[in-house]
Amino acid sequence: MLIRPATTADFDALRAIELAAFETLRAAGAVSGVPSASSDQQLERYLDHGLLEVACNHSGDPIGFCGGYIAERLLHIGEMDVHPNWQRQGVGRALLTASLDKARAQRLDGATLTTDRFAPFNAPFYAGIGFRPLADRELPSRLRAILDEEAKIGLDPARRVAMMLRF
Repeated sequence: MLIRPATTADFDALRAIELAAFETLRAAGAVSGVPSASSDQQLERYLDHGLLEVACNHSGDPIGFCGGYIAERLLHIGEMDVHPNWQRQGVGRALLTASLDKARAQRLDGATLTTDRFAPFNAPFYAGIGFRPLADRELPSRLRAILDEEAKIGLDPARRVAMMLRF
């Protein structure tokens, strides 16, 4: 497996991975409804921040990606997906580690994300890396707004959690 910076030429493959991973989330009860994937605008935002990493198999085909941006001196992980055929093989951990290493190299203060609190490959996975769930009273307005937007697009607020890792 190789992790490299993504390019705009990867966008279609990244969306295909995201749509395939949606079904894993659906099976875990984390999402329902019509699958959706990141827009060009969202992916370009990650790319503009230099924080869109892609994992490739031995043939060079994308099998996972992690995209983020910098907000309030923190890396915010906006999207991370691994194709179901490659899940549970360390791809997600390698992608997240690469992104966190970039954030540390930029001397950021840490990282944030929002995720499903119950699916074992979501909040428990991130907790194992050192992220901690934030209580309502700890939520900065930026993360509260993200959770509100997630609710508007149909994600169950009872399942969602914001998490933070301080360096």
